[in-house]
Amino acid sequence: MTGSPLNNRVIAVTGAARGVGQHLAEALAARGARIALVGLEPDRLKSVAERCGPDATAWDADVTDRARMAEVAEEIAARYGRVDAAVANAGVAMGGPFVESDAAAFERTLQVNLVGSTITARAFLPHLLATRGYLLQIASLAALTPAPLMTAYCASKAGVEAFAHALRAEVGHRGVGVGVAYLTWTDTEMVRGADRDEALRMMRSRLPWPLNRTYPVGPAAQRIADGVERRAAHVYGQWWLRGLQPLRGAIPAVTALGAPREMRRVDALATDAASRGLVGAGGAAAEQ
Repeated sequence: MTGSPLNNRVIAVTGAARGVGQHLAEALAARGARIALVGLEPDRLKSVAERCGPDATAWDADVTDRARMAEVAEEIAARYGRVDAAVANAGVAMGGPFVESDAAAFERTLQVNLVGSTITARAFLPHLLATRGYLLQIASLAALTPAPLMTAYCASKAGVEAFAHALRAEVGHRGVGVGVAYLTWTDTEMVRGADRDEALRMMRSRLPWPLNRTYPVGPAAQRIADGVERRAAHVYGQWWLRGLQPLRGAIPAVTALGAPREMRRVDALATDAASRGLVGAGGAAAEQ
């Protein structure tokens, strides 16, 4: 798309092997961007790169590996001669009651989603400063609204939102834009994994519209690509998420009012599962 502001721009996307990262990479490539895909699944990354055109290249890297991410950023800059934007998308999720959660899985969620995002920013910022570029952090509805059974994910996404807002204030005067993208339940393997957990599925089904819906990933990726074009400070994968911003101060109190009733349902579900010899509530979902 020669008329797009993204034409020939070099954009790095983490967590690009599947889900939101894959669809966003393909959407950006369709607008003429040259895509550097970063992730942990070499075969899938290669396949996505092929769909993103002859100028796309894939790098195998874990976003929690500071040395490797710095190396990848240098290699991308050397390959293309510049980096115009980076999207910190890589993420994982786990669900279930905090007191019963696996500590290692909980900490891994924080490490990938929050620390991995800061490592991504640290790796690419020198190159974005050189091009007066743009960094987009993929956050979530979980940054706007607390959700029982999702403490690790909520903490990590609230953290990356705050990190991005603070970073924008630090680097804006040097020409670098920093944005935050918000997504609700989007049809990816992460959300499908959450829906396999009976307690999470039950609790989500009882949420009011539009919170109880799962939304297609394609339109969300296109809206995020629009945000990259605009170098937007806030990007909403689903239009109605914008309306939650002025309400976010009251949402924790409202959630706390309804949570005891819902958690009693979850406890009853777990008790029933235990009596039948089944696994209780909780589990990990796939990569974002």
